[in-house]
Amino acid sequence: MTTSRHTLRALDHLVLPAVDVETARKRLSALGFTVAGDARHPFGTENACVFLADGTYLEPLAIASREECEEAARSGNVFVARDQAYRFRRGQDGFSAVVVTTDDAGADDAAYRENGISGGEMLEFARPARTADGAEVIARFRLAFAADLRAPDFFLFACQRLNPLPADRAALETHENGAIGITEVVLSEPNPTDFQYLLQEVFCQREVNAHSFGMDIMSENVKISVLNPQGMQGFFGMRTSTHARGLRGRAIVFTVGNLAVTEAFLAGNGVAFERIGSRIVVAPAPGQGAAFAFEEQA
Repeated sequence: MTTSRHTLRALDHLVLPAVDVETARKRLSALGFTVAGDARHPFGTENACVFLADGTYLEPLAIASREECEEAARSGNVFVARDQAYRFRRGQDGFSAVVVTTDDAGADDAAYRENGISGGEMLEFARPARTADGAEVIARFRLAFAADLRAPDFFLFACQRLNPLPADRAALETHENGAIGITEVVLSEPNPTDFQYLLQEVFCQREVNAHSFGMDIMSENVKISVLNPQGMQGFFGMRTSTHARGLRGRAIVFTVGNLAVTEAFLAGNGVAFERIGSRIVVAPAPGQGAAFAFEEQA
């Protein structure tokens, strides 16, 4: 069944550029996450993902072959081209993209073009993957990209899995820090409502909650917040520029079963954190890309 363009979209995953998968694996493991095995893309990038029990995941993304990446970018691969541009402008670690679920990337691409937010040509690719029992299968994906030229350091895309893979990921979805899922994705911009239209179109959400610190848009499963510098400082203790314009990925809020368990784990691993309200906030570090906040499940 094809998803209607009027159906509220869900967060699928977040793309976190990393200097290399080893650094990402070491940092994410220190934070108490179980990290999946390395996976190679056919255009020169690779990842080592963190899967969560709510169906969302993190994609730490590294460059496996610079030559392959450069050739892919020259050939029009938007995913690689945007990654290379991000690294050129922002460095090797960060938070570059938000991904939504879809079962019809072609319809999404057409809608993005019609509404003036297309990020470029669709991408379809396949790569080997392993199931829980060790069998190798071919995973195929189709991506449709959305972007705003005023935000060169951030983009979004819809991800369609053309052959859903049977997989028992229970072991990969169990984390020593107690993380269960993602409750909020945090972006920044001095004037958040300037990017209201882009987010509304990608998430198929008409309702927006505007407030003195920015705005919030609810996806099907996660809150997307765009905060101004005052909001970033107050909620996450992060100083952001009042002059640098454009959306930027800043923070990810995880829900945990018991915040005391999370705090004890981080302290035991020597991970620095700050208590801000009812959350524990860990500042960005190499291999992490964004601020990570942990809050107890309601």
